[in-house]
Amino acid sequence: MRPAFNPLADLSLSAATAGFVAVLVGFTSSVAVVFQAATALGATPAQLSSWMWALGLGMGLCSALPSLWLRQPVMVAWSTPGAAVLATAGAAGGFGMAHATGAFIVCALLITLFGVTGWFERLLGRIPMPIASALLAGVLTRFGLDAFVALKSAFTLVLLMLVAYLVGRRLWARYAVPGVLVVGVAYAAALGQLHLRGVQWGLTVPVFTAPEFSWQATVSLALPLFVVTMASQNLPGVAAIRAAGYDMPISKVITLTGLATLVLAPFGAFALNLSAITAAICMGREAHPDASKRYMAAVSCGAIYCVVGLFGAAVTGVLSAFPRELVVAIAGLALLGSIGGGLAVALREDAHREAALITFLVTLSGVSLAGIGSAFWGVVAGAFALFVQQWRPRWTV
Repeated sequence: MRPAFNPLADLSLSAATAGFVAVLVGFTSSVAVVFQAATALGATPAQLSSWMWALGLGMGLCSALPSLWLRQPVMVAWSTPGAAVLATAGAAGGFGMAHATGAFIVCALLITLFGVTGWFERLLGRIPMPIASALLAGVLTRFGLDAFVALKSAFTLVLLMLVAYLVGRRLWARYAVPGVLVVGVAYAAALGQLHLRGVQWGLTVPVFTAPEFSWQATVSLALPLFVVTMASQNLPGVAAIRAAGYDMPISKVITLTGLATLVLAPFGAFALNLSAITAAICMGREAHPDASKRYMAAVSCGAIYCVVGLFGAAVTGVLSAFPRELVVAIAGLALLGSIGGGLAVALREDAHREAALITFLVTLSGVSLAGIGSAFWGVVAGAFALFVQQWRPRWTV
């Protein structure tokens, strides 16, 4: 019999901290790209705040509500490579907000279609687990590397955080990441590195933009946005779910992100999708040693996203006040367990080891071809290597 549902009893400091770290990493690592995309499309300051409102509420509700329903950590984020596509194509094509909104709606309809029909999930079911784990490890390893590269510019801060992590893992493993966050924030505050001046609080007023549809915007904005969102975001997002051992109804979650994007597109939600980076933070042992209770990390993350959405750019300014080195260090240290676990699964079997290693290296390389990121090409390279190694002709001599 399924135990009684009591979310408050399952809430813990480690889960709440994992949720906050996920928001901190998610926003600070890519919010500038979203701002650039909105600016390239001619968004006014009010429309830019509306984008934060729509994206915050979309990510928050799509993370918190399914997590409570499924009792599994469902993590939804905006499409960072999609925002990069919009920033580039918007500036080059001279598209305005009305045509961009129409493109968002077309993209949302395509995402919903691939979710309802199950096409995306059936395609993913053909990818071996070692390849998927190598993909996830390749996506996450760059964050791990950045944590130690940050030693060059903030040696003392990063070193203190690393020591706090190692000591925390030894003495109180469940609260190691919260301890690292406290040490990092305290040190940055003591040196006056938290830039909170000029942040103005106030509720965000959503701005409705009537969509306009054209084949030019569909080809130049909607289709590239859809492709990079599915290939560079949803693909590693599913890999994170599978690596963590959760059995989620992927098609239903994909459908939910498409419908949420469809509803919120006129207010600035350009594309919502499964997360990989922040999902790994909320699905790891650092969030909770009991996998059945890690859903509260996603619920906490979703609640914070909703607050960010309601207060728009003001909360974004607060999150952006943290030093860059602090953000990359906390992200890298929080993801160490997921990186190690992904590599262990990827390299465990001799039959898949070389193909998985190729997947890992191509993904880690960051190569982008035809506007599609390295996550997709990593899977393509690994699948091709596996095919060459294992294919046998059917004819006999």
